[in-house]
Amino acid sequence: MLLPVLGLIVVALCGLFLFGLATARVGPLAVTIGVLAALVPVAGVVAGFLWVDRWEPEPAKFLLLAFAWGACIATITALLINTTAEAVGDELLGQGSGNTVAALVSAPVVEEAAKALFVVLILWRRSSEFDGVVDGVVYAGFSAAGFAFTENIYYFGRAFYDYGFGDGHSQGVITAFFLRGVLAPFTHPLFAVLTGIGIGIAARTTTKALKIIAPVAGYLAAVCLHALWNSAALLGGSKFLTVYFLIMLPLFLGVVYLVVLQRRREQRIIAAALPHMAAARWIAPSEVELLASLPGRRAWRRQAKRQSGKQAAKAVAVYQASVTELAFLDRHQLTSDADRQRQQELLRTLKAARAEATRLADEAARG
Repeated sequence: MLLPVLGLIVVALCGLFLFGLATARVGPLAVTIGVLAALVPVAGVVAGFLWVDRWEPEPAKFLLLAFAWGACIATITALLINTTAEAVGDELLGQGSGNTVAALVSAPVVEEAAKALFVVLILWRRSSEFDGVVDGVVYAGFSAAGFAFTENIYYFGRAFYDYGFGDGHSQGVITAFFLRGVLAPFTHPLFAVLTGIGIGIAARTTTKALKIIAPVAGYLAAVCLHALWNSAALLGGSKFLTVYFLIMLPLFLGVVYLVVLQRRREQRIIAAALPHMAAARWIAPSEVELLASLPGRRAWRRQAKRQSGKQAAKAVAVYQASVTELAFLDRHQLTSDADRQRQQELLRTLKAARAEATRLADEAARG
């Protein structure tokens, strides 16, 4: 009980420190402008990762925690280490060199490690429920979205503090918003997703070497891409546009395509497991078609809500989520005691959710 409370206290203190630091540097009005501007791109990024997570939704509390980790813990860790690296660079290489050292070396290494650490902790604490690449992508994406949100607040606030909204002669918050919020809101999530893919592969592979190689390779790819992006931003002009259009954008589209393929793979896994689950009488044969597609599941929840109320719809959602978890577990053929114990827990949850939905439907019918 004490550990979660301490964790929340640490996150809150980090958030307060970052908010106070930003306010001290650029003022409360600029911070307010920064928050409002940063909300727009982060909303789109979060919506995208929620779409990715539709087949097997992760618990909302863990997604919120991932976002808070990125926004507070990872950000303050990166801030402290990057500031130190900048000071050391100025001292050893001359005034002005520290910014380059921080951008090209410290920031990629530290920021990607800080964002990825939450995914590693989730895998460590919830390994039986970490189902592969999609889970790694979602948790890494939420952590990165939180990090980018806090970073954007400061960048947008700084731009407003220095130049206001901007005009034809200066680049203000509107220009900063276009560059960071419209042109490239996906950069931090893209870097982190590469690590998340590696961790997701390691979570479900049976090859011991791959359990180490995959996350390390994902992390190194994230660091290299982050360093390349920062170097392009420092150089600016045509070099920035070249990196953006020839490397960043194609890689982003490639990762999106990979995630779409993973979602389709999840659907095939679930569809293949449903007949077996019906034969075992875990689900009704009439439910197989409804559970095999997202539109069918959504229609089922809407019908339950319309006929029996919100609680019934929630019970159906829990039931559907339990079916998905059982389907993923079934593909591993229950090779360990932990898998078999997890199966029994899911069956109990499934039966309780069905009983609750049925009870609420009966009450609604009698009322």
